[in-house]
Amino acid sequence: MSGGAPGSAQAPGSGPQVSGPAPAAVAGVGSAPASEPPAAEPPAAEPPASGALPGPDGLLRCPWGLSAPDYLAYHDEEWGRPVHGDDALFERLCLEAFQSGLSWLTILRRRPGFRAAFAGFRIAEVAAFTEEDRARLLADPGIIRNRAKIDATLANARVLAGWRPGELDELIWSHVPAPRPAPRTLAEVPAVTAESTALAKELKRRGLRFVGPTTAYALLQACGLTNDHLADCAMRER
Repeated sequence: MSGGAPGSAQAPGSGPQVSGPAPAAVAGVGSAPASEPPAAEPPAAEPPASGALPGPDGLLRCPWGLSAPDYLAYHDEEWGRPVHGDDALFERLCLEAFQSGLSWLTILRRRPGFRAAFAGFRIAEVAAFTEEDRARLLADPGIIRNRAKIDATLANARVLAGWRPGELDELIWSHVPAPRPAPRTLAEVPAVTAESTALAKELKRRGLRFVGPTTAYALLQACGLTNDHLADCAMRER
């Protein structure tokens, strides 16, 4: 769920384990007599669905929010809360892009470094970055030094610097998903929706890079356009 829900919509390892057939016994090597069929093994138990779990204070939360202290604070205080403002949304858009292929925890722990390196993600300032700034970013151990993602961030800032104030905010918030039942397990949380696909398409049409439907949906989740806290999560109605 990335900045959306960190990780994938389904908890790692939550799918049923499918095992192949047991190897046939070799006669004379620890095998039962041929007339006695081998004892049947009990079927593997299905893992429980990834529903809300109690946290250290006893409140139920989305399971991913309990997997690390950094996640707990992010889950309770930020994820799914409405975010407005061009610069604030630009930051989320950039960090979701940097998260692509990585754990959101990796990005979250480096967020102070990202903010320092990218001038607080103020669009006008990032748009004015020079080749010297680019070289500085590529050598900065406090961020993810991925050349393509850094170049996309700088290019996107230059595009957005030409938009009128509030235009990015209006565009993103025009893609609020239609209401749907609250998910009861992580398996019910989508990774892509029609709205995120449409948003990614429009952002790309207008010149932004490194924004696909999955990244766009993580943005919608993280910035409060859709509420994907599980039905029993105590933070859903906060």
